[in-house]
Amino acid sequence: MDYLSRVSSPLGPLVMTADDSGLTGLRFEGQRFFSALFPSDIRETNDLPVFRMTSKWLSLYFRGLDPGFIPPLHLKSTPFRKDVWSLLLTIPFGETRTYGEIAAMMSSSASSATRVSPRAVGGAVGHNPIALIIPCHRVIGASGHLTGYAAGLDRKARLLALERGRIRPGSPVLPGLSAP
Repeated sequence: MDYLSRVSSPLGPLVMTADDSGLTGLRFEGQRFFSALFPSDIRETNDLPVFRMTSKWLSLYFRGLDPGFIPPLHLKSTPFRKDVWSLLLTIPFGETRTYGEIAAMMSSSASSATRVSPRAVGGAVGHNPIALIIPCHRVIGASGHLTGYAAGLDRKARLLALERGRIRPGSPVLPGLSAP
């Protein structure tokens, strides 16, 4: 069975999905690829342990804290995407990595004949079904600039600023950016 729950956040409403094995999705409502999140037969409920655990994770995170745990995840995708998402989980709170750095890590862990391109990594990062917890917002362009984020670059900037302690939790606007 598949389940859905909604939770509010300082950056807009979030939708969580899960099955009996774990969290399958966490997205900002209306973000790119949002409709791909939902199976055809889904039941709305708040009464799942994984949803309570994810809500606790989000509460800590939006207070500017590293939650220090990961709710049970059930990733449904290709082995390549799952490998990329596993590497994203290793990016420390408040730090960033470039698509090229992740591609190099993928290439060094794969067979020596396999070279992973930053573009391939970008495709996997862009289809991450579990925002925030699998921190795709911590991946930036080679020049150090913010690039691509399905929930919008303004949210990406605010998430990184929150993690780096540059804005107080709950601050309505990051300087130079409008609220979502």
